[in-house]
Amino acid sequence: MKKLLLLISVLVLSGCLGMPRNVEPVKDFELERYLGKWYEIARLDHSFERGLTQVTAEYSLKPDGGVKVINRGYSAAKQQWKEAEGKAYFVNGDSEAYLKVSFFGPFYGAYVVFGLDQKDYQYAFISGPDTDYLWLLARTPTVSPEVIQQFVEMASARGFDTNSLIYVDQKAEVKP
Repeated sequence: MKKLLLLISVLVLSGCLGMPRNVEPVKDFELERYLGKWYEIARLDHSFERGLTQVTAEYSLKPDGGVKVINRGYSAAKQQWKEAEGKAYFVNGDSEAYLKVSFFGPFYGAYVVFGLDQKDYQYAFISGPDTDYLWLLARTPTVSPEVIQQFVEMASARGFDTNSLIYVDQKAEVKP
């Protein structure tokens, strides 16, 4: 019985580490270049970011070799900032942009960078464990129409519903 419970626990805790069938993580990934602040340019809607504007993600090294994740966004409805702190770790090694991220205790979800400006690390296309989770992040609050077009084309080709994308308002009307 103990072995069965252990097996079920392992399956539940690792169940969200998959990735969409047509998504492949970026190879030759350099975490040091990825660290720092990113602006959310576009996303698919989900409950934990619903209604948020001025969304950013900040990545820094943790002492244990993992990545500290701080996600922030402004809720106009509540007129307040929301912030979540998480942690991320590489799944298959630090040269592959496939990480597991947790904001809720022992529960992890996939974080897969499938598109990246590998020359300058100025934008990234990210997937979660399935096609319900999709983000375009950039080092600046706006990106060129060409980057958005590339993001939409790559995401659409991989089965994401790009017609449902939310383009995030990054206007700095409210200071953190």
